[in-house]
Amino acid sequence: MNNKKTIFISEAAVIAAIYTVLVMIFSFSSFGPVQFRIAEALTILPFFTPAAIPGVTLGCFLSAILTPGTSLMDMVFGSLATLIAAILSYKLRRFKFLVPLPPIIVNALVIPWILKFSYGNAQPVWLNMLTVGGGELVVVGVFGMILLFALDNIKHVIFRNNQ
Repeated sequence: MNNKKTIFISEAAVIAAIYTVLVMIFSFSSFGPVQFRIAEALTILPFFTPAAIPGVTLGCFLSAILTPGTSLMDMVFGSLATLIAAILSYKLRRFKFLVPLPPIIVNALVIPWILKFSYGNAQPVWLNMLTVGGGELVVVGVFGMILLFALDNIKHVIFRNNQ
């Protein structure tokens, strides 16, 4: 395995681990119709490295597996939503202020359906779209952008596998 592949796998693994740990630590706010999943701030990382795409996706999947009571539908479609959002964020990396939009929009559109069909949430889907989207807006749109600007100053030190 060459050095570039090793760095890619290492970055993805570290991102997955951090995402998973953040979900577990903040599990009280990471699930349900009103969620502030602090780990979602990491969904801006595709701005810095393509390794963040499998990193946040695997982190989301591992978090679902490790959380008691998580449905198979949530594991699959929640992780797919994260994958789609990460790919779109990576494609928008030339437009710094647009990077947080895919996770906000994709999760606001997908997660409410998981809540309805997998967990029997009685709230109207449109209301869950607002609450999930609002949580994503705060975590990704505010905390994620703070993280993006903080890391942008030191990206050459942290991320070796840029674009």
